[in-house]
Amino acid sequence: MTNSNNEPRKRFLALDTATAVLGVAVTSGGELLHEINASGERNHSVHLLPIIEQALQASATTADTIGGISVGIGPGSYTGTRIAVTAAKTLAWAWNVPVTGVSSLHALAWGGYHAASALGTAGTDWIIPLIDARRGQAYTAVFAADGDKPPRRLAPDAIRLMADWVQELTVRLKAAAAEGNLPDTLWFVGETALHGSADMLAPLKEAAANVKALSYELEGRWTGFLAEAGLYEESGDLHTLIPNYTQLSEAEANLRRSSEGSLNTR
Repeated sequence: MTNSNNEPRKRFLALDTATAVLGVAVTSGGELLHEINASGERNHSVHLLPIIEQALQASATTADTIGGISVGIGPGSYTGTRIAVTAAKTLAWAWNVPVTGVSSLHALAWGGYHAASALGTAGTDWIIPLIDARRGQAYTAVFAADGDKPPRRLAPDAIRLMADWVQELTVRLKAAAAEGNLPDTLWFVGETALHGSADMLAPLKEAAANVKALSYELEGRWTGFLAEAGLYEESGDLHTLIPNYTQLSEAEANLRRSSEGSLNTR
Protein backbone atom coordinates (compact mmCIF):
# COMPACT_ATOMS: atom_id res chain seq x y z
CA MET A 1 0.00 0.00 0.00
CA THR A 2 1.85 3.10 -1.24
CA ASN A 3 1.13 6.66 -2.24
CA SER A 4 2.11 8.47 -5.41
CA ASN A 5 5.62 9.03 -4.05
CA ASN A 6 6.08 5.30 -3.50
CA GLU A 7 6.27 5.86 0.24
CA PRO A 8 4.31 3.66 2.65
CA ARG A 9 0.89 5.13 3.36
CA LYS A 10 0.61 6.32 6.92
CA ARG A 11 -1.58 4.25 9.21
CA PHE A 12 -3.91 4.94 12.11
CA LEU A 13 -3.80 3.04 15.36
CA ALA A 14 -7.35 3.06 16.73
CA LEU A 15 -8.24 2.44 20.38
CA ASP A 16 -11.59 2.33 22.16
CA THR A 17 -12.29 1.04 25.66
CA ALA A 18 -15.48 2.97 26.45
CA THR A 19 -17.57 -0.23 26.51
CA ALA A 20 -17.11 -3.80 27.71
CA VAL A 21 -15.16 -4.46 24.50
CA LEU A 22 -11.50 -3.51 24.20
CA GLY A 23 -11.18 -2.50 20.56
CA VAL A 24 -7.83 -2.07 18.82
CA ALA A 25 -7.41 -1.68 15.08
CA VAL A 26 -4.88 -0.59 12.49
CA THR A 27 -6.40 1.20 9.50
CA SER A 28 -5.05 2.91 6.42
CA GLY A 29 -6.86 4.78 3.66
CA GLY A 30 -10.26 3.56 4.82
CA GLU A 31 -9.12 -0.06 4.88
CA LEU A 32 -8.80 -2.35 7.88
CA LEU A 33 -5.35 -3.91 8.20
CA HIS A 34 -5.85 -5.71 11.49
CA GLU A 35 -8.30 -5.65 14.36
CA ILE A 36 -8.64 -7.21 17.80
CA ASN A 37 -11.82 -6.89 19.84
CA ALA A 38 -11.58 -8.47 23.28
CA SER A 39 -14.41 -8.66 25.79
CA GLY A 40 -13.85 -8.16 29.51
CA GLU A 41 -14.20 -4.59 30.78
CA ARG A 42 -12.54 -5.34 34.12
CA ASN A 43 -9.29 -6.28 32.39
CA HIS A 44 -8.86 -3.40 29.92
CA SER A 45 -5.95 -1.90 31.83
CA VAL A 46 -4.15 -5.25 31.89
CA HIS A 47 -4.65 -6.26 28.27
CA LEU A 48 -4.59 -3.01 26.28
CA LEU A 49 -0.84 -2.62 25.73
CA PRO A 50 -0.21 -6.32 24.89
CA ILE A 51 -3.10 -6.23 22.41
CA ILE A 52 -1.74 -3.05 20.81
CA GLU A 53 1.61 -4.76 20.37
CA GLN A 54 -0.09 -7.83 18.91
CA ALA A 55 -2.07 -5.73 16.41
CA LEU A 56 1.02 -3.81 15.32
CA GLN A 57 3.00 -6.99 14.78
CA ALA A 58 0.18 -8.74 12.93
CA SER A 59 -0.17 -5.81 10.51
CA ALA A 60 3.60 -5.30 10.16
CA THR A 61 3.15 -1.77 11.50
CA THR A 62 6.06 0.10 13.03
CA ALA A 63 6.26 3.46 14.77
CA ASP A 64 7.59 5.18 11.66
CA THR A 65 4.55 4.08 9.62
CA ILE A 66 2.05 5.40 12.17
CA GLY A 67 0.60 8.70 11.00
CA GLY A 68 -1.73 9.20 13.93
CA ILE A 69 -3.71 7.64 16.75
CA SER A 70 -7.48 7.72 17.03
CA VAL A 71 -9.16 7.08 20.35
CA GLY A 72 -12.73 6.81 21.52
CA ILE A 73 -13.27 9.44 24.20
CA GLY A 74 -16.67 8.14 25.30
CA PRO A 75 -19.18 8.62 26.65
CA GLY A 76 -19.22 5.25 28.34
CA SER A 77 -17.39 3.52 31.16
CA TYR A 78 -15.50 6.12 33.21
CA THR A 79 -12.57 3.87 34.02
CA GLY A 80 -12.52 2.23 30.60
CA THR A 81 -12.52 5.51 28.70
CA ARG A 82 -9.65 6.89 30.77
CA ILE A 83 -7.55 3.81 29.98
CA ALA A 84 -7.70 4.29 26.20
CA VAL A 85 -7.26 8.06 26.34
CA THR A 86 -4.23 7.77 28.61
CA ALA A 87 -2.65 5.11 26.39
CA ALA A 88 -3.31 7.16 23.24
CA LYS A 89 -1.72 10.29 24.71
CA THR A 90 1.30 8.36 25.94
CA LEU A 91 1.91 6.66 22.58
CA ALA A 92 1.30 9.88 20.66
CA TRP A 93 3.95 11.63 22.76
CA ALA A 94 6.41 8.74 22.41
CA TRP A 95 5.93 8.45 18.63
CA ASN A 96 5.50 12.20 18.03
CA VAL A 97 2.25 11.73 16.11
CA PRO A 98 -1.11 13.52 16.39
CA VAL A 99 -4.02 11.99 18.27
CA THR A 100 -7.68 12.37 17.34
CA GLY A 101 -10.44 11.92 19.89
CA VAL A 102 -13.71 10.63 18.42
CA SER A 103 -17.14 9.94 19.85
CA SER A 104 -17.51 6.33 20.94
CA LEU A 105 -21.24 6.64 20.27
CA HIS A 106 -20.55 7.78 16.70
CA ALA A 107 -18.31 4.75 16.18
CA LEU A 108 -20.97 2.50 17.73
CA ALA A 109 -23.60 3.96 15.42
CA TRP A 110 -21.51 3.45 12.27
CA GLY A 111 -20.59 -0.10 13.21
CA GLY A 112 -24.17 -0.91 14.16
CA TYR A 113 -25.46 0.47 10.88
CA HIS A 114 -22.90 -1.59 8.99
CA ALA A 115 -24.06 -4.70 10.88
CA ALA A 116 -27.66 -3.87 9.95
CA SER A 117 -26.63 -3.39 6.32
CA ALA A 118 -25.08 -6.87 6.36
CA LEU A 119 -28.56 -8.19 7.12
CA GLY A 120 -29.78 -6.53 3.93
CA THR A 121 -32.30 -4.36 5.74
CA ALA A 122 -30.62 -0.97 6.22
CA GLY A 123 -31.61 2.00 4.10
CA THR A 124 -31.96 5.73 4.77
CA ASP A 125 -32.21 5.27 8.50
CA TRP A 126 -31.79 6.86 11.88
CA ILE A 127 -29.28 5.15 14.14
CA ILE A 128 -29.60 5.43 17.92
CA PRO A 129 -26.54 3.97 19.68
CA LEU A 130 -27.02 2.78 23.26
CA ILE A 131 -24.52 2.24 26.06
CA ASP A 132 -26.02 1.40 29.45
CA ALA A 133 -25.56 4.10 32.09
CA ARG A 134 -27.58 2.39 34.86
CA ARG A 135 -30.71 3.57 36.69
CA GLY A 136 -32.79 3.44 33.51
CA GLN A 137 -30.36 5.70 31.68
CA ALA A 138 -28.26 5.28 28.55
CA TYR A 139 -25.48 7.15 26.81
CA THR A 140 -27.05 7.85 23.46
CA ALA A 141 -27.41 10.14 20.45
CA VAL A 142 -29.05 10.17 17.01
CA PHE A 143 -27.37 9.81 13.62
CA ALA A 144 -28.69 9.64 10.06
CA ALA A 145 -27.12 6.99 7.85
CA ASP A 146 -27.39 6.15 4.18
CA GLY A 147 -24.75 4.26 2.21
CA ASP A 148 -21.06 3.90 3.06
CA LYS A 149 -20.43 7.42 4.37
CA PRO A 150 -20.10 8.05 8.12
CA PRO A 151 -23.47 8.63 9.79
CA ARG A 152 -24.45 12.28 10.12
CA ARG A 153 -25.13 13.56 13.62
CA LEU A 154 -28.67 14.73 14.43
CA ALA A 155 -28.45 14.98 18.23
CA PRO A 156 -25.50 15.37 20.64
CA ASP A 157 -24.00 12.67 22.83
CA ALA A 158 -25.61 12.72 26.26
CA ILE A 159 -26.80 10.59 29.13
CA ARG A 160 -30.58 10.32 28.94
CA LEU A 161 -33.36 8.63 30.86
CA MET A 162 -34.66 6.11 28.33
CA ALA A 163 -38.34 6.71 29.02
CA ASP A 164 -37.90 10.44 28.32
CA TRP A 165 -35.61 9.74 25.36
CA VAL A 166 -38.26 7.59 23.66
CA GLN A 167 -40.75 10.43 24.02
CA GLU A 168 -38.26 12.93 22.58
CA LEU A 169 -37.56 10.63 19.64
CA THR A 170 -41.29 10.31 19.01
CA VAL A 171 -41.55 14.10 18.72
CA ARG A 172 -38.52 14.18 16.39
CA LEU A 173 -40.06 11.50 14.17
CA LYS A 174 -43.39 13.32 13.89
CA ALA A 175 -41.57 16.50 12.90
CA ALA A 176 -39.54 14.58 10.31
CA ALA A 177 -42.72 13.05 8.89
CA ALA A 178 -44.29 16.49 8.56
CA GLU A 179 -41.25 17.59 6.56
CA GLY A 180 -41.28 14.49 4.38
CA ASN A 181 -38.01 13.20 5.89
CA LEU A 182 -39.22 10.17 7.82
CA PRO A 183 -36.43 7.54 7.97
CA ASP A 184 -36.99 4.10 6.49
CA THR A 185 -36.03 2.43 9.77
CA LEU A 186 -35.22 3.53 13.28
CA TRP A 187 -32.31 1.36 14.44
CA PHE A 188 -31.34 1.04 18.10
CA VAL A 189 -27.87 -0.49 18.20
CA GLY A 190 -25.40 -1.41 20.90
CA GLU A 191 -26.46 -2.49 24.37
CA THR A 192 -30.09 -3.12 23.50
CA ALA A 193 -30.85 -5.91 25.99
CA LEU A 194 -31.80 -3.43 28.71
CA HIS A 195 -33.03 -0.47 26.67
CA GLY A 196 -34.26 -1.90 23.37
CA SER A 197 -37.16 -4.05 24.51
CA ALA A 198 -40.44 -4.04 22.61
CA ASP A 199 -42.26 -2.49 25.58
CA MET A 200 -39.70 0.32 25.91
CA LEU A 201 -39.83 1.20 22.21
CA ALA A 202 -43.59 0.71 21.75
CA PRO A 203 -44.46 4.46 21.72
CA LEU A 204 -42.17 4.93 18.71
CA LYS A 205 -44.14 2.53 16.56
CA GLU A 206 -46.93 5.07 16.32
CA ALA A 207 -44.54 7.56 14.71
CA ALA A 208 -42.41 5.22 12.59
CA ALA A 209 -43.29 2.17 10.55
CA ASN A 210 -40.08 0.28 11.28
CA VAL A 211 -38.41 0.30 14.69
CA LYS A 212 -35.73 -2.31 15.25
CA ALA A 213 -33.14 -3.16 17.88
CA LEU A 214 -29.83 -4.82 17.07
CA SER A 215 -27.42 -5.96 19.77
CA TYR A 216 -23.96 -4.90 18.65
CA GLU A 217 -20.53 -4.75 20.29
CA LEU A 218 -18.22 -1.93 19.27
CA GLU A 219 -15.41 -2.81 16.85
CA GLY A 220 -12.19 -0.80 16.90
CA ARG A 221 -12.11 -0.17 13.16
CA TRP A 222 -14.90 2.41 13.26
CA THR A 223 -12.95 4.64 15.62
CA GLY A 224 -10.11 4.61 13.08
CA PHE A 225 -12.38 5.18 10.09
CA LEU A 226 -13.99 8.21 11.75
CA ALA A 227 -10.57 9.77 12.34
CA GLU A 228 -9.52 9.05 8.75
CA ALA A 229 -12.73 10.64 7.48
CA GLY A 230 -11.62 13.94 9.02
CA LEU A 231 -14.82 14.48 11.03
CA TYR A 232 -12.88 15.14 14.24
CA GLU A 233 -9.97 17.51 14.73
CA GLU A 234 -6.52 16.32 15.75
CA SER A 235 -5.40 17.45 19.20
CA GLY A 236 -2.33 19.62 18.80
CA ASP A 237 -1.96 19.81 22.56
CA LEU A 238 -2.23 16.40 24.23
CA HIS A 239 -3.32 18.04 27.48
CA THR A 240 -6.56 19.17 25.84
CA LEU A 241 -7.60 15.60 24.99
CA ILE A 242 -9.90 14.43 27.77
CA PRO A 243 -12.67 11.81 28.04
CA ASN A 244 -16.28 12.86 27.48
CA TYR A 245 -17.92 11.74 30.70
CA THR A 246 -21.19 13.69 30.15
CA GLN A 247 -21.78 13.62 33.91
CA LEU A 248 -19.96 13.27 37.22
CA SER A 249 -18.93 9.76 38.21
CA GLU A 250 -20.91 8.28 41.10
CA ALA A 251 -17.96 8.72 43.45
CA GLU A 252 -17.53 12.35 42.40
CA ALA A 253 -21.25 13.02 42.76
CA ASN A 254 -21.28 11.50 46.27
CA LEU A 255 -18.23 13.58 47.22
CA ARG A 256 -19.87 16.78 45.98
CA ARG A 257 -23.08 16.03 47.89
CA SER A 258 -21.05 15.30 51.01
CA SER A 259 -19.12 18.56 50.63
CA GLU A 260 -22.27 20.58 50.08
CA GLY A 261 -23.85 18.95 53.12
CA SER A 262 -20.84 19.88 55.26
CA LEU A 263 -21.01 23.50 54.12
CA ASN A 264 -24.72 23.73 54.88
CA THR A 265 -24.20 22.58 58.46
CA ARG A 266 -21.63 25.25 59.29
